[in-house]
Amino acid sequence: MKKISIAVLFAAFTMPLAAQTSEPVVMTIGGKPVYKSEFESVYRKNNTKTTSDEKSVRDYADLFSLFKMKVFEAESMGLDTAQSFKNELAGYRRQLSAPYLTDKNTNDNLITEAYERMKYEVKASHILIRCAETEFPKDTLEAFTRATLIRNGIMGKLPTAAQINDYDRLLKNSTQVKSELAKKDSGLYKAKLNSVKKLAEYYKTTGADKFMEIAPKTSDDPSVPDNKGDLGYFTALDMVYPFETAAYNTKPGEVSNVVRTKYGYHILKVYDKRNNRGEMTAAHIMIKFAKDATPQDKANAKTKIDEIAGKIKAGEKFEELARTFSDDKQTSDRGGQLTPFKGGRLPKAFEDAAFALKENGAISEPVETPYGWHIIKRIDVKGLSPLDQMKPELKARVQRDSRSQMGRKALIARVKKESNFKENAKNRDELLKVLDTTYLTATWKATAADKLGNKEIITMNDKKFGQNEFAKFMESQMVYRSPTDLKDLLLQLYEKWVEEMVVQYEDSQLETKNADFRNLLREYRDGILLFDLTDQKVWSKAVKDTAGLREFYNKNKNNYLWGDRADVTTYRCTDEKIAAEVRKMLAKNKGEKEILEAINKTSQLNLAVENVMFLKGENKNIDDNWKEGIVSKNIKDDKDSKFLVIKVNKIIPKSPKALNEARGAVTADFQVNLEKEWIAYLKNKYPVKIDEAVLKTVK
Repeated sequence: MKKISIAVLFAAFTMPLAAQTSEPVVMTIGGKPVYKSEFESVYRKNNTKTTSDEKSVRDYADLFSLFKMKVFEAESMGLDTAQSFKNELAGYRRQLSAPYLTDKNTNDNLITEAYERMKYEVKASHILIRCAETEFPKDTLEAFTRATLIRNGIMGKLPTAAQINDYDRLLKNSTQVKSELAKKDSGLYKAKLNSVKKLAEYYKTTGADKFMEIAPKTSDDPSVPDNKGDLGYFTALDMVYPFETAAYNTKPGEVSNVVRTKYGYHILKVYDKRNNRGEMTAAHIMIKFAKDATPQDKANAKTKIDEIAGKIKAGEKFEELARTFSDDKQTSDRGGQLTPFKGGRLPKAFEDAAFALKENGAISEPVETPYGWHIIKRIDVKGLSPLDQMKPELKARVQRDSRSQMGRKALIARVKKESNFKENAKNRDELLKVLDTTYLTATWKATAADKLGNKEIITMNDKKFGQNEFAKFMESQMVYRSPTDLKDLLLQLYEKWVEEMVVQYEDSQLETKNADFRNLLREYRDGILLFDLTDQKVWSKAVKDTAGLREFYNKNKNNYLWGDRADVTTYRCTDEKIAAEVRKMLAKNKGEKEILEAINKTSQLNLAVENVMFLKGENKNIDDNWKEGIVSKNIKDDKDSKFLVIKVNKIIPKSPKALNEARGAVTADFQVNLEKEWIAYLKNKYPVKIDEAVLKTVK
């Protein structure tokens, strides 16, 4: 797709894909009509003036008509039917369609929402009950039930014996536990059951913060033994969207409802919400100590950091002290400068001390963190930029974030409504007749569904999707799977297939439904065509047609002239004595080779010889002696302390350059000539007739 720059260049002259025959015709080109709406839409797009006038419309009509001639010629040559063209256009279409296959209003709202949330930072802890998005309903139900019982327990509503028994049944029927129990391994079963069964015990033996103390005993998050579920401060776009939403919608001190993300079910407790402190650029000097440091080790570190602090107060440079004494070797060479950071990225004590510094250049007192002692210097703090400045960045981040699915889901809901979406569950479920355990071993074939008759499963307007299409999709999704309920699997795959078919249907309608997309795609289509056509007729032809190039050169060789030139030999001598010897030998008509051999017999450094063709004006020494013969005086080259003896061998008056000497310029002019001849051919083949009355109505 390397032709994009050319495609965009030619896009300035493009038009919509279709036109209504009832519209006025602004011009005909080779007998083919061009409608006013086509011309006017492109003129408006490319008219840089705030108002239009008759002259600018007329000038653009000339450009537009020439462009249309080239497009018609490319089509007449069948360039639009070439597979390489189709492949390239299809690649661009995939890129161009992506923004149209989501709900714009939803995405705009998400950008604004993210910005408003970024004004604040939330401090929260969580409990995670793992459950992948692809889990079957029975496994999802087990995870959700466990999460709900744990949340209720934290809130003081402990599970009853009946609830525990009900959960036990769900747990034993879940895919992974059932498989483990069949292998006589009850470890996973006991761990999950105890997280619910022992809630009463956990609740009674914990302190005031039930959440923080129950989290390590119930959460599936592997980091929970270290942080007890504490996530520190974070802001918008730091967490997956549903988690972030729950955090911002929960008041400090409260526990959220159970929240579903792609990782599973979460329970959050929000501890604080503060204004965003911005992004800090700081430097530090660190004296570290190990996790298992003795009291004496820590005392030694404190003494050392205090000594460094004293040196700073005495006027020594922070950066030099960082290079000399800091134990953070990743930053010490940079004078201690850290990568810019936001709240929640570094230990709380470090961040609090850094953000407490009120001005650039301010330096903190020694600060202790779990990693050692630090002295911090503030370099800069960058606050939140205005929304209009951040919008491009936020748009890109939203598109990469899980919240982008909100726009897709809104699109799917809208398309279903607009297309009169209908589904036939009975015909869908008929696939269970031909779906067997070979699917779980990834050996099932979609052709097994052929016997069902390809009955329709979903319809959107006049478009029908049947059993065979669903079966092919199912085959494309095959991977090796553990034994499971095939109906659950079918329903899971069906939901995904429906979403893809709805988006695919909308994609197929873009040219019809969306004028902006239609015009944009046409720009790329015609841009690629014009590149290929111009390459054939002008650019590559000028390079490949060597006979034509030479003929053009012979006709125009006087356009490619050398100026007056001097063929010069320069003898570069180490001293005046060597220069004198050279002059004697030149006076005896000795040749260059003979002179070199004689002079350099004692040292190869005595003499060097250069032969150069100088244009008049290139070298002052030559210009001052513009005649054949030996220049009468030696010339001192102060740059390398050499003495130059110059011989002008020949003065050559203006003369044509050889083709190989002027190939670049000749080729460029040959291309211009080819294009000129080609345009004359096009204008003869595609005569233009403009309806002046219609053209005057273009605004």
